[in-house]
Amino acid sequence: MRCPFCGEADTQVKDSRPTDDGSAIRRRRFCAGCSQRFTTVERVQLRELVVLKTDGRRVAFDRDKLARSIRVALNKRPVDEERQERIVNGIVRKLEASGETEIRSEAIGELVMETLKEVDAVAYVRFASVYRDFREAKDFEAFLGSMPRTLPAPDPA
Repeated sequence: MRCPFCGEADTQVKDSRPTDDGSAIRRRRFCAGCSQRFTTVERVQLRELVVLKTDGRRVAFDRDKLARSIRVALNKRPVDEERQERIVNGIVRKLEASGETEIRSEAIGELVMETLKEVDAVAYVRFASVYRDFREAKDFEAFLGSMPRTLPAPDPA
């Protein structure tokens, strides 16, 4: 593993431990060249996923992009980072378990919406507003009007 600070190829693993949900290994590393410490995360990848965009392009699936969009939707909501990570891991596992190597971007968006709907109603609406490209207040009204009156309260666990 190359050092992100100086580019040195000689780095040493000082500590390894699984993440709380056991889906990854977090490694603490030390660079022999510049003496900096940094952390890497190692995950199992069952298959290379490709996202089919609505315009026909094919792009590599980006787990970090998925995680960012979920974090933005859950910003300032009572859902801790560990739970957010479990949400991302769950979505990625579902995508990998589908058996498909090419997944439509719409399918990913719908899966995120389903998941957020069960976690936090505000995050669900936030994500929907971007995913469905709301342009005016009436778009929100129509969407909110189609939602069930009782969605689950945020569950911090």
